Amino acid sequence: MERYASLHRQTKETDVTVELCLDGGERKISTGVGFFDHMLTALAVHGGFGLNVNTVGDWEVDCHHTVEDTGIVLGQAFCAALPTKRGIRRYGHAFIPMDEALAFAAADISGRPFLVFDAAFPQERVGDFDTCMTEEFFRAFAMNAGITLHLNCQYGKNSHHMIEALFKAAAHALGDAVALEQDRDLLLSSKGAL
Repeated sequence: MERYASLHRQTKETDVTVELCLDGGERKISTGVGFFDHMLTALAVHGGFGLNVNTVGDWEVDCHHTVEDTGIVLGQAFCAALPTKRGIRRYGHAFIPMDEALAFAAADISGRPFLVFDAAFPQERVGDFDTCMTEEFFRAFAMNAGITLHLNCQYGKNSHHMIEALFKAAAHALGDAVALEQDRDLLLSSKGAL
């Protein structure tokens, strides 16, 4: 069974289309925000996901709506690609270094959305991307994916490296969490439900 979802969301601020395959595939990202495209590509590559994203946003304002709304739709697609959550490991975590920066991520595909985010970026912008939008993206993603996600950049001096480490750590944690167990009917919960 292919773990795939395709979603479209249009508002007065953005028009977002996401195709996500948790089992791999092509990657084509276009949001109009270069550094964000780079981060979404890293998320897909390091998570082992197939990902096509096309976002048209109100870039003349800033990158906020583009980044947040892409997170919303990507989260919804992630949730839709795992309708039963059966057969997956459920949990994943990773430490990822990027030069002087070190990031940690832990994920629980629990059906209970929550984000803990701890990172202080020394530079306010990376290209056309506002560094404060890193937390906004992950909040939108986690809330709409229905996952618990903890992200921490333990240290770093370069915002680019710190954010990239966070995205890659999240990717590895999520990739591990969605990995299939031998028992494809397993639901990893003592309650019997997520």
